[in-house]
Amino acid sequence: MAKYPKIPEATIRRLSNYLKALLDLESKQEKVASSALIATICNVNAAQVRKDFAYFGEFGIRGMGYNVKELKFHIKEILGINRIWRIAVVGIGNLGSSLLMYKDFLKQNYKIVAAFDIDPVKVIGHISEQMGKPVEILHIDNLKEVVKARNIEIGIITTPPQEAQKVANLLVDANVKGILNFSPSPVRVAEHVKLRNVFFTAALDHLVYYMSN
Repeated sequence: MAKYPKIPEATIRRLSNYLKALLDLESKQEKVASSALIATICNVNAAQVRKDFAYFGEFGIRGMGYNVKELKFHIKEILGINRIWRIAVVGIGNLGSSLLMYKDFLKQNYKIVAAFDIDPVKVIGHISEQMGKPVEILHIDNLKEVVKARNIEIGIITTPPQEAQKVANLLVDANVKGILNFSPSPVRVAEHVKLRNVFFTAALDHLVYYMSN
């Protein structure tokens, strides 16, 4: 059974935003934050902030606000990012390369420990300094054994659309627990694997809808 059943997905998305706000406040040496301050930073209202937190218990003190460090700890625990999650990126094109260079993953306890491609020009078989991070780029034929050896739990797909389902199948066969698919083509996986298909055009459609209405 899920630890926190029946939590709206919108609340989970906002928790991630609240965490970013708290990290920013902590970097500014702020010790306490009110729901109104968090709401302002995250562009929601204070009642929504309090409602979202109420799903998980009482974290603040009425009239005093929230201890920034303690609330950050609780949100990380709720989201499951109070430990390192080991990730593989499959498809080292423009997007895949950008993910390898993204420096803020580790701040959220996400660690890319391997990258895979089929292109021999990209598969260099050693640590890639050009990517700005020590990530080894390997041939996709090695995916299953590397996933097992490096305890990789999450696969990120950044391949062309025609390769996405094939890669998803390989990741499932390698026993990853979750897949984030950035390919323009949706993929399907077994029920025991958590999947998110992320489409940039869908996000743009959502934005343009509100701009047009």
